[in-house]
Amino acid sequence: MTLGNSHSVLAEFGRNKVLSATFLAWFTAQFLKVVIGVIRDKRFNFKWFLRSGGMPSSHVALSMCLTTSIGLEHGFDSGLFAVACGFAVITMFDAQGVRRHSGKQATLLNKMLEDIYAHKGLEESKVKELLGHTPVEVFAGGTLGILIALLFYR
Repeated sequence: MTLGNSHSVLAEFGRNKVLSATFLAWFTAQFLKVVIGVIRDKRFNFKWFLRSGGMPSSHVALSMCLTTSIGLEHGFDSGLFAVACGFAVITMFDAQGVRRHSGKQATLLNKMLEDIYAHKGLEESKVKELLGHTPVEVFAGGTLGILIALLFYR
């Protein structure tokens, strides 16, 4: 890689199949959130493309596609695959564990704020509730990521 020549760097990024597949998995998951939102709510909202949470998990799709792509590119017995696999496990645990529970706490805080606002006249400021994923959303994201990697490397 030649840092002085930006065309070489961009060309190298373009030839990186692992990176290309990984970003395709993320983009596809985010796009599917919009499609599901349009079907569910009968309207389009571009914010659905940028939000976290929802079906499928784009974080998990990205991490599982990255892990699968590295395994296909460098071998499932490589140290690089082991690092990516560890990253994917942490991402999945966080997506459906810590972040999901943070979202539940935000829901409770918003109910408390509504109650306080109704009785005391405080200014209402909502806390973001859609932070994490259900196990089904995590599974769907993981499956999507693996499938995109397998399609990319066939």
